Amino acid sequence: MSDLVEKSQTYKKIEKAINYIDKNFKDQPTLEEIAEHINMSKYHFSRVFKEYVGVTPIQFLQTLTLNYAKEHLKESKSILDSSLDLGLSSTSRLHDLFVNIIGVTPKEYKESGLDVEITYGYGSTPFGEALIAFTKRGICYLGFIDNNEEAVFSRFMAVWEKATLKKDDKKAHEYLNDIFLKNKKYDLVVKGTNFQINVWRALMNIPDGLISSYQDIANKLEKPKAVRAVASAIGSNHIGFLIPCHRVIAKSGAMSGYRWGIQRKKILLAYEDLNNKKE
Repeated sequence: MSDLVEKSQTYKKIEKAINYIDKNFKDQPTLEEIAEHINMSKYHFSRVFKEYVGVTPIQFLQTLTLNYAKEHLKESKSILDSSLDLGLSSTSRLHDLFVNIIGVTPKEYKESGLDVEITYGYGSTPFGEALIAFTKRGICYLGFIDNNEEAVFSRFMAVWEKATLKKDDKKAHEYLNDIFLKNKKYDLVVKGTNFQINVWRALMNIPDGLISSYQDIANKLEKPKAVRAVASAIGSNHIGFLIPCHRVIAKSGAMSGYRWGIQRKKILLAYEDLNNKKE
């Protein structure tokens, strides 16, 4: 069994556990109850959960609160300011360097990718199964599946509906392995309006494991009243994880509005926060 497949299976168990914690939060379930729900011994579950998320299941239970999110947001804000002050036209980031966002040409945008050759395929990641697509210039789509392959493929086609497609799961596995296990950087090929691309560039200036609000992004774009437009642009992101829309939450601290699932959003943030601390 490959590392990515094993990690993907582990992710599903951790996701199931977090779903259970969320649904039973007010009852404060014990470690034994959570472990029993996913058919694991409490000792093995506790070890795997901490190894994967960075904290014990009970610690995670305690941090899933509105106050925690608000405090984390305050902590992130000054770092975000420093990062975004580098300039929205810059592709530099404080933590992830050397990733370039390439917008498609006006002709490609107008024609929905006509004459663009795209290779795509399916594979495992530490956060579940995913569809990834790429051109000679870089990655142009990454979406998590969650037992709905048809819906994810439809979203992919909605972005690149007139492109020439080639399916290659082996190549897709290589890309996912590079991204999630080797931390290799790829250029990102995006299709969006100038405003959307500026929003996505802003997202890439939020350091790993930290979060921002829709309002903060709007402010940095010098469009403080464009919070809804910012949220819409974030929701239109077609390269999950690599363009980190999971790092944006509501100003209240609420973890809402993530295309690939609120539980995955929480796990991604916890995972990045752990890796940040290791460094």
